[in-house]
Amino acid sequence: MTPPQSKNFHTANPEAESAIDRSIPEFEAAKISDEDEYFQNHKPPSYLPEIEKEVQEFIEYHRKNTQKRIALVTSGGTTVPLENNTVRFIDNFSAGTRGATSAEYFLENGYAVIFLHREFSLLPYSRHYSHSTNCFLDFMTEKNDKIEINPKFADEMLKVLRKYNDAKESNSLILIPFTTVNQYLYTLKTVSECLHVMSSKALFYLAAAVSDFFIPQSRMPTHKIQSSATKDGELVIRLAQVPKFLSRLVENWAQGAMIISFKLETDNNILIKKATSALDRYHHQLVIGNLLQTRKKEVVFVKPNGDNDWIKLNEDEIKGNVEIESKMIPAVIKVHDEWIQSNSS
Repeated sequence: MTPPQSKNFHTANPEAESAIDRSIPEFEAAKISDEDEYFQNHKPPSYLPEIEKEVQEFIEYHRKNTQKRIALVTSGGTTVPLENNTVRFIDNFSAGTRGATSAEYFLENGYAVIFLHREFSLLPYSRHYSHSTNCFLDFMTEKNDKIEINPKFADEMLKVLRKYNDAKESNSLILIPFTTVNQYLYTLKTVSECLHVMSSKALFYLAAAVSDFFIPQSRMPTHKIQSSATKDGELVIRLAQVPKFLSRLVENWAQGAMIISFKLETDNNILIKKATSALDRYHHQLVIGNLLQTRKKEVVFVKPNGDNDWIKLNEDEIKGNVEIESKMIPAVIKVHDEWIQSNSS
């Protein structure tokens, strides 16, 4: 059994050979889509063929041996490097909690999961301990010169361990990392095209916090920006808008798949309007809306037919530390059932 994640590369390492190239035009003269322009003017990650091979093998294994549905879960935030040899970057607010938690519940409900995540963000199963308020060593104790699990945590750790082992032994989870927005977009495109063969049995659960703006490679300096080079102690950065790739995902990369996006807002008065607008624009199947202030307690499913279904934790569930994803994922699967049925008739 091979491990679920390749250890041969780290996405946080800059690629020095892809330094600034003035021969690449910032804008194409021909009238092509923003998506085409982006991929023509930005280089793919060097490790992308390795990821493509691993993902294709994962998909084929489940097509031939288990017939499981496959969920692509994206998780964590993308960075926007300010230099090619990156020292400084703009980051997104996301630890990957929703994605990592949701991935576990997809696995428990019989899905195979491709987990496209920000490197070093929360991961399924290890999330229970890697970002705990306790030091990981607090979960252990010493007895007779040997390390043992602290009895206080043993029962819960055993449950998590069994679920993790089940996912690993059934080859149901593959971990694919990204760091920058460019790595995310190229990897999403590659994985989506691989999942095309799954048609309606593929589910895209796009929980990653993707940067809205970036610095094109044609404008990115090679080395660290020197503080002495700033004018009057101010650094002025000109950012370009990241093309909206959801329409390409729906129409080209993964035709037939069920696609779910997320809408995070801070103003309750515009949440439904923004989610509905996304559905109208991209023609996908579901937007899950949530407010920053209450995202762990309630979400709303906004559907193309105009239905808005709220999923909320009650007071007892909140006190009992119930994860809202435990209610969200069964509801998502119900929508996926309907999508598969509508595409098979």
